[in-house]
Amino acid sequence: MPADLLKETLTLILAGGQGERLYPLTRDRAKPAVPFGGIYRIIDFTLSNCLNSGCNRLYVLTQYKSFSLERHIHLGWDPIFNNMELGQYIHILPPQMRQGPQWYQGTADAIYQNIYTLERERPQRVLILAGDHVYKMNYHDMVQFHVERNAVLTVACVPIEKARANQLGIAVTDPSKRITGFQEKPKDHPATIPGDPEHCLASMGIYIFETEELVRRLSRDARRDTAHDFGKNIIPEMIEDGARVYAYPFKDENKKDMPYWRDVGTIDSYYDANLDLVTVNPLFNLYDNDWPLRTYQEQGPPAKFVFAGYGGDASRRGQALDSLVAHGVIVSGGTVERSILSPAVRVNSYSHVEESILMEGVNIGRHAHLRRAIIDKGVRIPEGTKIGYDLEEDRRRFIVTESGVVVVPKEMALE
Repeated sequence: MPADLLKETLTLILAGGQGERLYPLTRDRAKPAVPFGGIYRIIDFTLSNCLNSGCNRLYVLTQYKSFSLERHIHLGWDPIFNNMELGQYIHILPPQMRQGPQWYQGTADAIYQNIYTLERERPQRVLILAGDHVYKMNYHDMVQFHVERNAVLTVACVPIEKARANQLGIAVTDPSKRITGFQEKPKDHPATIPGDPEHCLASMGIYIFETEELVRRLSRDARRDTAHDFGKNIIPEMIEDGARVYAYPFKDENKKDMPYWRDVGTIDSYYDANLDLVTVNPLFNLYDNDWPLRTYQEQGPPAKFVFAGYGGDASRRGQALDSLVAHGVIVSGGTVERSILSPAVRVNSYSHVEESILMEGVNIGRHAHLRRAIIDKGVRIPEGTKIGYDLEEDRRRFIVTESGVVVVPKEMALE
């Protein structure tokens, strides 16, 4: 693939989502800034894909509660991408209100309100990504696919179970992979993959547009009373008009038997995706040196595990089993099983943490017991507290999901 194809491609990352279904983890931060896997933020996976693919002209479109996201990008990603002499950069774009005094009204409107950036940059094509999904993908290959087919729009697609069709946009394609129909979150009778009645072809929210076509479509949509959304408005209209719209089959860089792409849009899906990481053979591989995953981490000391049944007290043993443990963690005489411990977590003596996610700076008091819990940043769990054992009692103080995961909000005072 000629190197100049990526030089002619500008990347826009939509990272302004409220993430309402992830509340209270999104109470004080945007969804792309939610921690994942102990040391990462969700947006790190999209940014790592960009870096590994050679996409190095990026604009990140932010909106809701963006401070922690902007700080993370500034500290962790500015040093990697920003080199104006080489023509590579990452810029944060909060709502500019250039097209009116309103927030972004939809995915298409978010791009439309930043048309000025496209006019200034004048790229041949635009790669549009979501900043709140977990996956590995080489965008270089998708750009090549797009150019080879002389497409005006290419949509990355992945097979999903038919039961999930009402959550995503569903594409209908011909043998050449040209999209001939599109259903946005169909509630009934979703189109299935030919020869496979149990699966549908879903849009991943990843698009490549020819810039002129994108600007023309967005400008026309802005003058209409629509949802100003790619899946609901722009894509179906382009297909109806006979535009050359193609489906790019997702090529997973995760090197597993099944393709991995997760929205983690609910607490339960977020919890399950995290807890998968502590299994012997997780679905998502964090340890592949051929596709490195980067993030920003503050400097900190190594993790430490102290007390090993000293003085004949076998119950006082600092240990973590089948767990991910970040730097700065101290497990002081407590036991951690199948859990994720973020930086600077403290687990004190005689406590027991099981199948839980502890975010940065959490302190677990002595004799506390946690099971199937998410404890957000900076929470101090008092001595003797039990969480996850009596869900009715937990519901009086915390949020408890349908599957019984207890969520303690950021910096909540527990006494």
